[in-house]
Amino acid sequence: MGQPVVHWELWSQDPEKAAAFYTKVFDWTIQHIPEMDYRFVDTGGEGGINGGIMKPKEGPWPGNLAFYIDVDDLDAYAKKVTAAGGKMIVEKMVVPGVGEFSLFGDPDGRVVGMWKRMT
Repeated sequence: MGQPVVHWELWSQDPEKAAAFYTKVFDWTIQHIPEMDYRFVDTGGEGGINGGIMKPKEGPWPGNLAFYIDVDDLDAYAKKVTAAGGKMIVEKMVVPGVGEFSLFGDPDGRVVGMWKRMT
């Protein structure tokens, strides 16, 4: 069985403006979390994938969108990524009370995230 996409993020220089746009157009519910400088997006409906809107910090943030693949072991999948020709961009980071994530670049340079839910 494959690993499903479980989250997405829009990377915006003006997250407030982006959030207002998607709320107005698609009626998404967006909750601002100031302490994380993050906006959690509930897209509503059944079978959809929720996401987030954030302003990238300093560093390499190629592109304006990433999606996150659910994995059970970030370290093991980081090894698989590098063995297959990708490179790790952001090593494992903890999201308190929720889980852990990392970002990698695929061989074409796309940035993709991996997510491990807190157990």
